[in-house]
Amino acid sequence: MVGPRPRGRSRSHFPPAPDPLPRPLPGTGLRTTAGPLVARRDPVGRRSSRSPGHGRAGGVRGGWATRFAARWGWRAYALPVLAVLTVLALVDVAVTGTGQARSTSAATAVTTAPATDPAPEAPDAAVLPTDPAVAQGDADPTGLAPTTGAASYVELGAGTVGVVDGSSAVYGTGPLRRFVVEVEDGIGMDGPAFAAAVEATLGDPRSWGHDGAMSFQRVGAAEAAAGDYDFRVSLISPGSMETYCPGVGTGGYTSCRYGERAVINLARWETAVPDYAGDIATYRQYVVNHEVGHALGNGHQPCPGPGELAPVMQQQTLGLQGCAKNAWPYP
Repeated sequence: MVGPRPRGRSRSHFPPAPDPLPRPLPGTGLRTTAGPLVARRDPVGRRSSRSPGHGRAGGVRGGWATRFAARWGWRAYALPVLAVLTVLALVDVAVTGTGQARSTSAATAVTTAPATDPAPEAPDAAVLPTDPAVAQGDADPTGLAPTTGAASYVELGAGTVGVVDGSSAVYGTGPLRRFVVEVEDGIGMDGPAFAAAVEATLGDPRSWGHDGAMSFQRVGAAEAAAGDYDFRVSLISPGSMETYCPGVGTGGYTSCRYGERAVINLARWETAVPDYAGDIATYRQYVVNHEVGHALGNGHQPCPGPGELAPVMQQQTLGLQGCAKNAWPYP
């Protein structure tokens, strides 16, 4: 029979049993050990020691280039090569672009350069146009019979022109056309007399101002210098015709219109043409009206039929073609 348990003592007087063998922690495969728990810096049990050749972050020991190569692999070598190639390409584009720009400029210069030397210019070359399309004349005078007559003229003047100064009254009614009269220096012509003949022709009611179509007034040197005029009427020696009508092909024989100039050939002014049979006065009226007609924008016209009056814009200097001579736009 067992007596009563002593007071103040534990239910079991046997000492606690030692811990059993280490037990695996769930899910880790590690076993616990006896003794107090100690905090570990590597709670999952990874090796804290670093294998040879590795740095703090597991990278390759060495300089930054070595670590860069280890991290990026082949790209670490490709990137510098690509960078160098890019720089070289940019330099090549810059140099090539400059060369191409220079080549283009040179090609443009070659393309736009005139094929031949420009025709010689008169001292007042600013009034000479550069586009041959603005030129009109009775060209191709080859095969024409030489003119006859007692008049003589200077074959080649000085090549410069002088404005006949002074102004006239207004002839006719309608829109005003102001003109300048010029005479080449060194041809021995009376400038005021030539200007008076031009005025008389353009002021005639049978001329271009017929029935109020337009009016005319001659102006002088001041207006010529200021450009305050519509066209010029210039008397030029045969030898200077190609200077004032470059490219027209007057052959020193015919007159022409070039730009704003109605250019009268001195030889024709003095001797007329064979078909006018010595009627110099009528031919002078014709040649003024014909060349001024070009300056006003009129083109050539053919002979309408045998025996009819030749239009003033017919090339009567080269022949009447069966028509009768006529000096007027509105005969």
